[in-house]
Amino acid sequence: MDFKKIDRDKKKITTTITRNLAAFDEGTHNVYETVAIIAKRANQIQVEMKEEIKQKIAEFGGEDNSLDEKFENKEQEEISKFYEHLPKPSLIATQEYLEGKIHWRNPKENDESL
Repeated sequence: MDFKKIDRDKKKITTTITRNLAAFDEGTHNVYETVAIIAKRANQIQVEMKEEIKQKIAEFGGEDNSLDEKFENKEQEEISKFYEHLPKPSLIATQEYLEGKIHWRNPKENDESL
C-alpha cells in the first residue's frame, strides 16, 4: 500500500464525518458483514504499516558513529511523525470500502453444497 498517496488524500479521510448507513448496506446487504469486511481490511493495513515501519527503522540499526547518530535520529523522528499523522487503519479501510476498492467473497454464499 502506498501510504504517501494517503497523505495527499488525508482531507477525504477524517474522523469527524457522519457516514450514511445505507452506503454500508449496498454491497453485502448486511451492515454487520460490511463491518467485518472493513475490520479485516483494517487489520491488513495495520500489519502492512507495522512491517514498513520496522523495515525503515532497521536501516538505522547497524552503525554507531556519534556524528551520524544525530542525523539518523532526525530521520527516525521524521519517519515516526509521518506515520503518526496518517489516518487510522480503520478509517483507511472504511474509505476503501466506500470507494469500492475492497473485493471480498462470502464462502457460504458461493458454496452450493449447503
